[in-house]
Amino acid sequence: METARFFLNGEPRSLTVEDPDEPLLYVLRDRLGLRATRYGCGQGLCGSCTVIVDGRAARACDLPLWSIEGRDVVTPDAGDAVSPVLGRVRAALAAERAGQCGYCLPGIAMSLAALFAAEPAPTGAAIRAALARNLCRCGAHPRVLRAIARLEHS
Repeated sequence: METARFFLNGEPRSLTVEDPDEPLLYVLRDRLGLRATRYGCGQGLCGSCTVIVDGRAARACDLPLWSIEGRDVVTPDAGDAVSPVLGRVRAALAAERAGQCGYCLPGIAMSLAALFAAEPAPTGAAIRAALARNLCRCGAHPRVLRAIARLEHS
């Protein structure tokens, strides 16, 4: 048994783990009850499980628990005080009713929050690159793009 120590949504966490290779996604959902981080493909390809680790978007299904030791992890469950940029992103997505089924939206929000925190005025190419690994099967992309336009002007 090992202990994993990291920061989660602004709070220090310490977990006893049997398998340090366990994906962060399973720890968040199954052990900590944080359900906003979604399971999609399990291979890091669809973006539903996106979280922010040390300011960068990362796929929680593809991230072993040992790799976040001492790092700062922000999930879609975080409050606006933890990530004001995430709060702005959520507000813009809600204002544009960007989610149809909504399954992909937490991952999209995390990818956008990481981008806008690093680059307050990203280029179109940077936005496309940030969202390239977030799949939406409902076709809500036009509404997501309108929400991004709101962010660019706020």
